[in-house]
Amino acid sequence: MSRRPWRRDLGARSRRAGRAAEWTAAAWLMLKGYQIVGFRLKTAGAEIDILACKGRILALVEVKRRATPEAALEALGPDQRRRLIRAGQDLIGKRRAFAGLDLRLDVVAFAPGRLPRHFRGLMTDDAI
Repeated sequence: MSRRPWRRDLGARSRRAGRAAEWTAAAWLMLKGYQIVGFRLKTAGAEIDILACKGRILALVEVKRRATPEAALEALGPDQRRRLIRAGQDLIGKRRAFAGLDLRLDVVAFAPGRLPRHFRGLMTDDAI
């Protein structure tokens, strides 16, 4: 079996691109009036890419890069939604500053050659 050194670079390149997308998404959200209150937060059940606040909304923002914005949205499956929602509920319970805020799950989708697209309010009764 031959080794393919270029394959190791794919993971590192993908991680760098993902981090760049997260930073771009954070800037995009700030331009839309959101305050970034957390970035790449690790919890027991999930990693929250961006935690943003606007008014009475505390948004758990997942950042996805895919060929189309729709594919990026579909990449957030029901299990991942459940984990993210539970992680957000835990944060609200543990941090007094978040008490009384309404929790919302959002996706910022990136596709080649397009502006980021912000999908809001992906929490559904079946996702909890």
